[in-house]
Amino acid sequence: MTNFWDSILSFARVTVEKVGQQLLQDFGSAQADEKDDGSLVTKSDNWADAEIRSAIASTFPSHGILSEEGEHVFPDTEWCWVVDPLDATTNFARGIPIWGISLGLLYRGTPVFGCVHLPPINQSFHGFYAPDFAGGVFDNMPQGAFLNGQQIRPTADKMSGNHFFNLCSRSVGIGPHLPSKVRMLGMASYNFLTVASGVAMGGVEATPKIWDIAGSWVIVKAAGAVWLPLESPAIFPLEVGKSYGRISYPTLVMNRQELVSVFLPFVEAWKKKKMG
Repeated sequence: MTNFWDSILSFARVTVEKVGQQLLQDFGSAQADEKDDGSLVTKSDNWADAEIRSAIASTFPSHGILSEEGEHVFPDTEWCWVVDPLDATTNFARGIPIWGISLGLLYRGTPVFGCVHLPPINQSFHGFYAPDFAGGVFDNMPQGAFLNGQQIRPTADKMSGNHFFNLCSRSVGIGPHLPSKVRMLGMASYNFLTVASGVAMGGVEATPKIWDIAGSWVIVKAAGAVWLPLESPAIFPLEVGKSYGRISYPTLVMNRQELVSVFLPFVEAWKKKKMG
């Protein structure tokens, strides 16, 4: 008999792969429009959003949905999916093959399952993380973070100038001062997931939204990496009735706690200079 978590994982995999196949067909020819917040949106974003919301509604009718291209108010449901139907739209629209689909399943406002699929590079991440919940379906919950079905963990390498630290476009001012090489991937969730999978030592995002975070947060935590909010003391649980459309969550992710003290001063100095 298929348990609850098997059905969640199966649903997520089938949904993101189906949507991803169509997005691959659109990749390279999408026309982008600018939204009110300055970010880009394409017809592919809206199509993917409608497909994913329809799939959730038909498979889990009691679950709520919060989506970048749809409803931004967190609903009063025990379970809620937070959806980024096309993460890294700018990459997608401009022809850079680093973009994907991100799903996070929240229980009472806290993510417990995440799935991020990058069709162009054939990478699918998922993870389960619910340390504060017990009983019921959580008794049978799997553990860990995975890339294409193989368990992932952050690297334990000694820090060197040949390791990577990821930046976003709004945090490039940190780059010249870091004791590492820098990379800018253009996809917030993938920035964090490369840390979870041992590719990068750390990464910072200045303005990720909740749909950039919900799926990747679970996978980062399940892999054993360090997630450090740079402003709010805690992101979760989300609040029922609150709109999350314009809220950003500046975030530092590191492969292990001992390196937080190495990189955080650079990030804080950049933030202070930026705000000053």
